[in-house]
Amino acid sequence: MRENPLLPESAVVLKTKQQTYDTVTFTMAFVGGRQSQYSFSPGQFNMVSIFGVGEAPISISSEPARQDSFDHTVRIVGNLTRNLRQIEAGDVVGVRGPYGSGWPLDKAIGKDVLVVTGGIGLAPLRPVITHILANRSQFGSLEILYGARTPQDLLYTDEFESWRSSADCMVSVTVDTVPEGQQWDGQVGVVTTLYKQMKTRPKDAVVMMCGPQIMMKFGIVGLEKGGFSPDDIFVSLERRMKCGVGMCGHCQTGPAHVCKDGPVFQYSQLRRMPMPAL
Repeated sequence: MRENPLLPESAVVLKTKQQTYDTVTFTMAFVGGRQSQYSFSPGQFNMVSIFGVGEAPISISSEPARQDSFDHTVRIVGNLTRNLRQIEAGDVVGVRGPYGSGWPLDKAIGKDVLVVTGGIGLAPLRPVITHILANRSQFGSLEILYGARTPQDLLYTDEFESWRSSADCMVSVTVDTVPEGQQWDGQVGVVTTLYKQMKTRPKDAVVMMCGPQIMMKFGIVGLEKGGFSPDDIFVSLERRMKCGVGMCGHCQTGPAHVCKDGPVFQYSQLRRMPMPAL
């Protein structure tokens, strides 16, 4: 932990990539020698700031083994992200982190992994996918169930075939609806409709889930009906995190602070909280 955890450091934007009409991936690196010392666990986030505008928590979406830079995939929805959209390669932003808990990859070693995600929720799970594919022998099967509102809302579509071509990796994609004029030959329906064709079974499996709250709520209901234990289901919560270090209390959920104790929680832990988080 740095001496002042609330003080951002300068990071330069190396490149940007338009993922969808409202989502951009920014590749960044810390200025000076900090980048060589920077590491993170899949599921953690950084606080990203634009000087004079503000800051926001953004999940890290790159593979953890990459040491020369890191990615943030950002959906343009608020004041900070609207200003971030104007950022170009060579511009400097503020970054502090990483913060929070990561996905339980240690608990998944030797087990099958089921990823259930919707919309921008794929971004914090992308590091899980890339880590498992880079360390294939340590894990069982990898099954990815991904849903988005429309075909134009799907992230990382240029990576799907690479994921599918990896050993024992299955990728199923669906969209809620297909607006007139958009082309789509895949499935239509919410992500839980993919459960009908799901290959992963509860025995010796770990579930990692991130997406809109309503998706996760009904997604968990379907998993429990299918025999998955709350102890084996892990979710990433989205809350309005302000400080990132559990000081301000803004993201408190029951006795936990999402920024410090989360954002990844075991579902059995969430069920014991006095204030329902899902």
